[in-house]
Amino acid sequence: MQPLNKHLALITDAWEPQVNGVVRTLQAVIARLRAEGWQVTVIHPGEFRCIPCPNYPEIPLVINPFPLLGKLKKLQPDYVHIVSEAPLGITARLWCSWHGYRFTTSFHTRFAEYLHEHIRLPLRVGYAALRWFHNGGSGTLVPTASLKRDLIARGFTKCVQWSHGVDTQRFSPTYRAPLDYPKPVMLYVGRVSLEKNIEAFLSLDTPGTKLIVGDGPILESLKTRFPDAVFVGMKQGEELSRFYASADVFVFPSRTDTFGLVLLEALASGTPIAAYPVTGPVDVIGDAPVGALDENLTAAIARALTIPRADCRRFAEECSWEESARIFAENLTALKA
Repeated sequence: MQPLNKHLALITDAWEPQVNGVVRTLQAVIARLRAEGWQVTVIHPGEFRCIPCPNYPEIPLVINPFPLLGKLKKLQPDYVHIVSEAPLGITARLWCSWHGYRFTTSFHTRFAEYLHEHIRLPLRVGYAALRWFHNGGSGTLVPTASLKRDLIARGFTKCVQWSHGVDTQRFSPTYRAPLDYPKPVMLYVGRVSLEKNIEAFLSLDTPGTKLIVGDGPILESLKTRFPDAVFVGMKQGEELSRFYASADVFVFPSRTDTFGLVLLEALASGTPIAAYPVTGPVDVIGDAPVGALDENLTAAIARALTIPRADCRRFAEECSWEESARIFAENLTALKA
C-alpha cells in the first residue's frame, strides 16, 4: 500500500551538473517515484555557497550548509533520505538527530578508503565516522551483496540491499558503429581520478586501442604518460551511447567502487566486461557469462573478447530501474513514528 503522505526530502552532495553513477542512479529513481505520485524535493549543492573540492575542482563542496536547517523546517517532509556523508548530508543527519526524526541513508562511496589513500587517515577512524553517520538512521541502502557483507562485518547494523538498474533504450546495441581505431577497442568510461585505478589498464601491453571517455583531475597527467591511448573527454547522450556500443570490450580497473553503474550500461550496449574480481564487478556479473573477472587484467580482456554480445544485452534487460525504485520506496521510514 502506498503511503497517504508522500513528500520525500532527498539530501545529496552529489547532483547535476556532475555526471557520475550516483547522480544517474538518483535521477532514475526519482523519475520513477514521481511517476508513482511521490513529491520529491532534492536539496543539493546548487542551492548553497560552494568552493571547489580539493583535488576534484569539478565537484562543488558546500561551505555553509546550515541554511539547510531552515529549508527542512519549512518543507516539513514526510520522509528524509540522506545520500552522502558530506556537508549537506552531515547537517541533515544532525537535524534529524536533534529532533528525534527517523531517516534513511545510502552507501555509495568508500570514503574511508578514499581518505586513507589521499591523507592517510586510518581506516578505523574513517569507518568509525561512517558507522556514526549510517547507524543512526532506520536503514542503509547498499548496492551489492558483497558490500553489504563487508559493512556488516565492520559494524554497520541496518544494511538493506538495493539493486540498481539501467536504461536499456538509452544504452543499446543499436548505437553500434565502426570506430576508426585499431581493434580491439578497449573502453573505459568514468571519472579520470586516482581511485579508479585507470593506470593499471593503461599500463597493459595489449594490442588494439585503449579508449578513455571521461574527465577528472588526473586526465592531463595520464595523457602525458600514455600518449598511445585515446582520450576523448566527457561524453553524454547519443555520443556516449555510441562509444559504449561500438567498443569491443569494456575495461573496469577500479578496485574500490561500490557498484559500477557503467558495467550495466556497457552490458546493455552489448559490450562484455573485463575487470578485477572485486566488489562491484563480482556483484553485477557474478557467474553470468557476460564478463571475465581476473587478477590478470590482460587475461580478462582476452576472455571477454570471446563473449557473444547478444548474451550481454539479454543479461542487462533483466535489470530494471522500476525494481530499484520499489526497493528504495519500501525502505523509507516516516520522519515521525
